[in-house]
Formats: sequence, structure tokens, C-alpha cells
Amino acid sequence: MALLEDGAWRGNVWTGAWTDGSGGTYAAVEPATGEELGEVGKATPADVEKAAARAVDAQRSWAALPFEQRAAVLRRAGDLLTANTDEITTWLARESGAIQPFGDFQVHTSAQECYEASALPSHPYGELLRSGSPRLSFARRVPVGVVGVIAPFNVPTILAIRAIAPALALGNAVILKPDPRTAVSGGAMFARVFEEAGVPAGVFQVLPGGADVGEALVVEPAVRVIAFTGSTKAGRAVGALAGQHLKRAHLELGGNSALIVMPDVDVTAAASVGAWGTFAHSGQICMATSRHLVHASIAEEYTAVLADKVKDLPVGDPFRDQVALGPIIDGGQRDRVHGLVTSSVEAGATVRTGGTYEGLFYRPTVLGDVPVDAPAYSQEIFGPVAPVTPCSSVDEVAALAAGTEYGLSLGILTRDVYAGLQLAERIPAGLVHINDQTVNDEAVAPFGGVGASGTGSRHGGPQANIEAFTETQWVTLRGDLPTYPF
Repeated sequence: MALLEDGAWRGNVWTGAWTDGSGGTYAAVEPATGEELGEVGKATPADVEKAAARAVDAQRSWAALPFEQRAAVLRRAGDLLTANTDEITTWLARESGAIQPFGDFQVHTSAQECYEASALPSHPYGELLRSGSPRLSFARRVPVGVVGVIAPFNVPTILAIRAIAPALALGNAVILKPDPRTAVSGGAMFARVFEEAGVPAGVFQVLPGGADVGEALVVEPAVRVIAFTGSTKAGRAVGALAGQHLKRAHLELGGNSALIVMPDVDVTAAASVGAWGTFAHSGQICMATSRHLVHASIAEEYTAVLADKVKDLPVGDPFRDQVALGPIIDGGQRDRVHGLVTSSVEAGATVRTGGTYEGLFYRPTVLGDVPVDAPAYSQEIFGPVAPVTPCSSVDEVAALAAGTEYGLSLGILTRDVYAGLQLAERIPAGLVHINDQTVNDEAVAPFGGVGASGTGSRHGGPQANIEAFTETQWVTLRGDLPTYPF
């Protein structure tokens, strides 16, 4: 089955009931060439209200289904993702600039999210409680009702499905707002998958739109939980607005993740690990290695080896060519990345390779001797730039790694793994990887950051998912009516 075969489009405008839009259309644009690949419906705030009304009605029946049926739907969704890998990775390459291996990883992980979620409907969902009265007392987890998912452009499949799949599995309806720049690979594709998998109409809907649609989703009374992945700035606004409307917001935000390189490592191997952490998907990953904190005794060698490893990496169109790095998503993001590089050089950093671009293709860039007050050190880059900062002691590196508002991912490279674990305890981070880089993700593992990186682990693993997408309900049962004083 082709997910987005001709019959699913009408005049290149998605018209399915799951991707409604009354505000016209968005063009699906290929960053590598600027070519328009088609159009997708553009939602408005009014569409959110309509979608929420449909979701409320549909959710009740969905939650009432036997748990085996919901589990089967999630398994079929995983199978459909796997069976259509080639088509999905093509869209990921053309719409988001993902190279083939990264596209394959996204589809594989998305399928795994569905398979893991398929176990949630049968998972124990409550506990017996003691009571001072003659009654049965227990707590159970019940669906929240309608979940709003706001997903970004950079990894559009994984960063949407990790909330969609568990929310659906636990009996909720879901309204997804994908980034308009990836409304097909991160939106319309899921609409087709869940339609084919057997999700009833109204239970899953897709509304591609801008910030106004996202705001409408947050304030909509019927939407009780928001799962948001995006920038820290936008996340603060979402969290504040959700708080005003007394609803939970699970926020997965930005990062400025450090890779600590201790002096006992093999420098060549360490530079390879660091290169992957920074340059995978052109650095457009929230967990990307944004700061290389390297012991001063090996910092120069590490910088030189890192620059040599990446200086000749092919950068280009991932759909038509065999490349290591695809394009930056758009001109605005490219200009921001380049601005961070040039201002950091002005602050004292040295360009060891890269620092140039052609169109949206930014060369892999290594900056040496980066001062801690340089913008490329202190800010999230979200591009293919590796800032290297020398450190002279464990205390200094711990202070530097912890001295940021972010707390997403941390990597520590050392032969002494227990010393690495002790060092990690001094640095706030939601994810810690000893002897690996910062970009890691598995459907079975809790995922989330602290501080400006978000509100903690709200995705991955049964416990985190159940807490994220259900409410706790206290229930008591008596055999007879009690007697009261009046």
C-alpha cells in the first residue's frame, strides 16, 4: 500500500477528514531544491474547536473498546510504518532534509513506539487501597480524554509518534499539529497510517498550522493535556498558557548538551563519537552535542582530529545524492547558525574547518578555543557546528557543563566509567551517556530534560507514558448503603 497514493490527494491538497483546514493550503517545499512537492490543508483556530468536538464524541467509544482491540490497532500501525519505510524515508529526505540512514532510524523508532504502546492497554492500571471503612477502595488510571500534540520539523515522525501512540493506546483521542514545513512526513502520513490501522474517525486528527493554531489547541477546554516539542522560548509560552487554563503540559524543549572528553581516552575514537553527536542530521536535533568540553592536555589534538574527520564530508541533496549532511531546514535557521559562528569568531574562537555555506547547505564547522562567553558556547546552535572548549580539571569541567540553563543530554568519554558516573551526578541532565555521545533515543526508555530543556521524562517506558496520558481516579464500592446521622 502506498500511504500517499494519488487517491489520497485531490489537486495536491490533502482532503482527508484527519487533516482538515479552512485557511487555504501550505506548500510542501523541498529545502534542497526549493521545489514545491504539493500542498496540504492549512488549519485555523476555528478548526481546532471543530476537531475537539469530534474528538470528544469519538473518544468515548474508543476508550470503551476491549483493550485487545486498541492494542491490535497500535500493532497494525507499527507494521504499516515498517511496510512503507521507503515511501516515508523519501518524504523525510525531500521535506526535512534527512539522509537515508537517519530516515530509516526515524521509521524504525516510530514503529517501535507503536509496538511498545500496544502493550499499554493491557498494562496493570491501578492498585488496591486500604480503607478505614467496610468497602473496597482502589485507584485506577483513566484516559484524560483529548490530548493535543504539537510537534516540530526536525525529527517529525519520532517527535510526534512518541506522544500519539501511547495517548491513543491508553484510550485518548489525539489532535496533532505538525510543523507546516513537515506537514506530510509529520502529519498526513500519520493520518493515513492510523486510518489504515483501524482508528475510528475523529479519534485521531491532524491540523497543520502556525502558532495561532497551537495556541488554540492549548486553550481549547476539551483538550486536557498538551504534549509539546519545540524551542524553549515557545515552550515557556505553551507552559504558561496551559497553566492559566489548568491543564498539564509536557514540554520537551531545547538543549545545549555537553560532551565531556577526559584525558585518558583514545583521541581518534573520541573525535569520531563527538562528530556523530554534533553533525548527525546537520545538528538539527535537540540532543545534539553542542559543546565539546575537552581536557586541555588533549584539546588541540582532539580539535585537529575532529576537523580532519568532517572537513570533507559530502553535503547536499539527500534525495538525489549520497551525502552525509542534508540542508538546513530554511534560510532563517541557516542565517541564525551562521550568525552564531561569525559572532563566536569575533569573541575569540577559531574556525578549524567550515564556517561557509551554499544555499541551505552549511559546511560542517569546527570551532577551536571557544570562550565560554561566545554565542556558539552559550546558546543552542541547532546546526552543524562543533564548539571545542579546553578544560583543565574535573571541577572546572563539572562547573562548565552544569553552568547552563539547559539540562537535556550529557555525554562523558573516559576509561574510568565509575569516575564518569560520579562526574555525571554533579551535572543536571535528563539523559546521561557514559562513553557515548548525546544523541540517543529508544522507545523503551524515559526521555526528557530538566531546567530550560523541559519538564522531565514524559515519554518512553510504560510508567512515564501512563502518568503522562491518564488521570488517577479513586473508586470505592460498598455492598450496602451506609448509615449517616441525618
